[in-house]
Amino acid sequence: QVQLVESGGGLVQAGGSLRLSCAASGRTFRNYYMGWFRQAPGKARRFVAAISGSGESTYYADSVKGRFTISRDNAKNTGYLQMNSLKPEDTAVYYCAADVRIPTVPSAVNYWGKGTLVTVSS
Repeated sequence: QVQLVESGGGLVQAGGSLRLSCAASGRTFRNYYMGWFRQAPGKARRFVAAISGSGESTYYADSVKGRFTISRDNAKNTGYLQMNSLKPEDTAVYYCAADVRIPTVPSAVNYWGKGTLVTVSS
């Protein structure tokens, strides 16, 4: 089992920045891909970004490329999502995910956090 706890959400104006954190516990964190998904009200949960266990490979949804950066610190068992140039359409609950495979499809992800709300005002 892997337990994930997100933090860092909040209210920010358009154009601003936030950094989300995902603290992991349980099994060896570095053995898992880590990812971020988001779910806006009334919409399906969608992939945002993912990173390999070593941190060498990263993957992004087209909608966030160039604005968001995913990273991890395996010594701290923590992953991060730096979000810059935020837009109102980035408003959503952001979920941390972990799996032994690249977490890009919500239905295939085994481990989830409970989410943190990000609200971007215009």
